[in-house]
Amino acid sequence: MHKTQVFLAPEGDHYRTRLTHTLEVCQVARTISRGLRLNEDLTEAIALGHDLGHTPFGHTGEDVLIEVCPHSFRHSLQSVRVVEVLENSGRGLNLTEEVRNGILCHSNGTPAFTLEGQVARFADKIAYMNHDIDDALRAGILSERDIPFNVQVGLGRTKSERISAFVASLIENSGETIRMSGSHQKLFDELRSFMFESVYQNPGAKKEESKAKEVVRRLYDHYVRNPAGMPMEYLAIMENSDIHRAVCDYVSGMSDRFCIAMYEELFVPRSFSI
Repeated sequence: MHKTQVFLAPEGDHYRTRLTHTLEVCQVARTISRGLRLNEDLTEAIALGHDLGHTPFGHTGEDVLIEVCPHSFRHSLQSVRVVEVLENSGRGLNLTEEVRNGILCHSNGTPAFTLEGQVARFADKIAYMNHDIDDALRAGILSERDIPFNVQVGLGRTKSERISAFVASLIENSGETIRMSGSHQKLFDELRSFMFESVYQNPGAKKEESKAKEVVRRLYDHYVRNPAGMPMEYLAIMENSDIHRAVCDYVSGMSDRFCIAMYEELFVPRSFSI
């Protein structure tokens, strides 16, 4: 619940977090799967697990772990590691290959080998592009008139209209693969490019990014030097792998709030009291 979607540690209750994003992905994914008569439970399992490996502060924290962890880092790989290794006291969740593949392939690169996994991949992007518009409007980073004219005409002016247009196009055009019509794919690509340029790379949305990176980096360095400060389950990971694998698992699993609290406890001096 307290992991960043786009805006770091937002104070307003209406900004999306990783939890609310995941719930919206599930809604979109199940609707598409129902329309295509696919396995809704498989689709939902993939959608629920797709972002479990995200770091505190979202992609900002991920960028730091990519830089400092010698094992490298990708949140999709970490999501699979969570369900295969970290959950259930190190025994994993015994999920099917179809679920794990869908989680692994939800972002970019090779598509999932199941239609349900391909649905979840589209649903992720449809959900985040549209709910992030809501958050950007609320934050004053965008105004309604900034949204590309082609998108407003071709898809609609509201979040519900845009999502419905994408969902309907996927249901009408999918077959052996999950796809939308050429015209809707063009609008999808235009909206995604607009969001990266206007929101995800906007200085207003990224103004706290350097501070967040410093928090994650210093915590990572601290636990590499002081592994005894981690919970016992991560010390067991260190014994079976190495210190960097254990620290990466520990830090990536933190929420924004817990990450900040640990940083304050370790690096911010407290007032003297008698």
